[in-house]
Amino acid sequence: MVRSTVKHSFTKSTVVLALVCLLAVALTVDFLWASMSSTSSIASSWTSRKDRIVVIPNAGNHTENKKKFDNKEDKNRGSQRDLSGTFADLPAPELEWEQMPSATVPRLDGFAIQIKNLLYVFSGYGTLDYVHSHVDVYNFTDNSWGGRFDTPKDMANSHLGMASDGRYIYIVSGQKGPQCRGPIAHTFVLDTQTKKWESLPPLPAPRYAPATQLWRGRLHVMGGSKENRHTPGVEHWSLAVRNGKALEKHWRNEIPIPRGGPHRACVVVDDRLFVIGGQEGDFMAKPGSPIFKCSRRHEVVYGDVYMLDDEMKWKVVSPMPKPNSHIESSWVILNNSIIIMGGTTEKHPVTKRMILVGEMFQFHLDSLKWSVIGKLPYRVKTTLAGFWDGYIYFTSGQRDRGPDNPQPRKVIGEMWRTKLSL
Repeated sequence: MVRSTVKHSFTKSTVVLALVCLLAVALTVDFLWASMSSTSSIASSWTSRKDRIVVIPNAGNHTENKKKFDNKEDKNRGSQRDLSGTFADLPAPELEWEQMPSATVPRLDGFAIQIKNLLYVFSGYGTLDYVHSHVDVYNFTDNSWGGRFDTPKDMANSHLGMASDGRYIYIVSGQKGPQCRGPIAHTFVLDTQTKKWESLPPLPAPRYAPATQLWRGRLHVMGGSKENRHTPGVEHWSLAVRNGKALEKHWRNEIPIPRGGPHRACVVVDDRLFVIGGQEGDFMAKPGSPIFKCSRRHEVVYGDVYMLDDEMKWKVVSPMPKPNSHIESSWVILNNSIIIMGGTTEKHPVTKRMILVGEMFQFHLDSLKWSVIGKLPYRVKTTLAGFWDGYIYFTSGQRDRGPDNPQPRKVIGEMWRTKLSL
């Protein structure tokens, strides 16, 4: 009798315990499902935010990255990271590009001036250890290169400031020699009809890649980097010139530019002077290096746009769609707008590598607003641009490592064009 009671009690306890276990499992599953649903909702909300978030692969060798991250905490592992859209390609229409004859040499940090159907392409780096000292000429009429001629021995080779009145080309300051050698203050003028060079009064101080333009009978030079190649300059000087001659012996001080630095576009149109994009800081010569070997320094790329008009006061207008530098010769004026091609944007926040730009931007001169109007064949900086007979052209610069890697790699001399209708 006792055994029967105990057995009955044991059976009832077992059933109750099983029911409790099943209930616990059900509650756990319900909790996990709710958690997953909540997480999914948060993720959906994150990806649909207005600030476009994109995933950019870490640059560099995958094996090296794997070794580097293997011993890090979980949050630092992996080969991807969510980044603001400023580090990625912006949505842009696809354009049909046609490859034209390449320049006789590849070049980086050169400069170009278009006069009628001719594009005069100046100097620049061939490699970091070799710089050019000549001008190549591209004829848009028959799409051919020819008419090469040398630059003066005392003229800079890269990081030039340059402007033209349609016959005379004024060349200001810049870096003399390869690697990260120092700047010079020399100023020259080229008569494109006679191919003769003349000297003009030197700048008050040497500058790297100053913003340069002719405006109201004066040659304006502003910003750039100072003698150490890194410190931004904000000084603004001007010199009265006419028909390739200086009308004054000394440069005049003008209103300083609000933000200094090199590698900016400087454009005069509708009697207004615009300075577009640029950066603060640049590579410097490694201390004690006999060859002035370039050493990386912190740089800040920006998309600021400043304008001078009748009031002779700098005005801030709409910034570029993304921070952009290395665009000093990457622009053309077309249909009441300024078109800018390529450049460099902010560095990758993880790898600290330079990121190239592959878009074309349009600055509307009536509204002073920007739009993105197309993609280049690849991302590229320091393009040398021109426009002729309905086609926009670019040549030279340094292109990306491929569609999935926006870091700079090869210095090129390629020439491309596309039919552009705005």
